[in-house]
Amino acid sequence: MRVSEDTLGAWRAFLNAHALATKRISRDLAQAGLPDLTWYDVLWTLYRAEGRRLRIRELAGAVVLSSTGMTRFVDRLEAAGLVRREAVPGDRRGAYAVITKEGIDLLRKMWPIYARGIATYFGPAVEDAGALRSALDGIAEAASGAGTAQSSGHS
Repeated sequence: MRVSEDTLGAWRAFLNAHALATKRISRDLAQAGLPDLTWYDVLWTLYRAEGRRLRIRELAGAVVLSSTGMTRFVDRLEAAGLVRREAVPGDRRGAYAVITKEGIDLLRKMWPIYARGIATYFGPAVEDAGALRSALDGIAEAASGAGTAQSSGHS
């Protein structure tokens, strides 16, 4: 399959921009004595969920992490007092991750630094955030359905 130079260049720019911006925001958080961006993303996802809880596999899907990786990550968050596990009624093996008051407090401490990073590293470069979001949502949708799509045989 051929990929145009413009498409390949846009792909590389997307990867580099994401990696550099998130690395910089994580560094800004670390300089403030706070955990990295992954902690924020997981806690924010729980905070916004109904009942402020999700099954661990649902949480993994929401933040694009493997179920095994998320189980280990929830262990770390639980040890830090930021989440707690709750049993899933009727499912002896299932567990919810539930954000705690301490987890919400940490989100509130992290947000000003995260917001400043978004405004500084991302905002000025984006003229039409709605169009960019639409394009990125389209990429995510295409990629999430890629495992189920059948090849047409055309190239």
